[in-house]
Amino acid sequence: GQWADTAKPDLILLDLNMPGSNGRAVLSKIKSDPQLCHIPVIILSTSAAEKDVFDTHRLYANSYVAKPLGYEELKTLVRQLLHYWLQVAQIPATC
Repeated sequence: GQWADTAKPDLILLDLNMPGSNGRAVLSKIKSDPQLCHIPVIILSTSAAEKDVFDTHRLYANSYVAKPLGYEELKTLVRQLLHYWLQVAQIPATC
């Protein structure tokens, strides 16, 4: 396809409530694509509802994290996520 030669990300941070998109549909599309399904997808959401956590894990999200309200807290959280998923965790190269 159009993006076949594009470098794939090492990690995807996905918001459930994106303008014009449904985060669950995006997650499902990523995890059903053989070229993308091995990439860890971390859900970031303002919702801490158990249903959202359950639903996204059922769609194979690798983690669900409630977004902090403050900008500095969000920056710290993103740094921690990047450190863990890119330097600590061992991730398979394929699905």
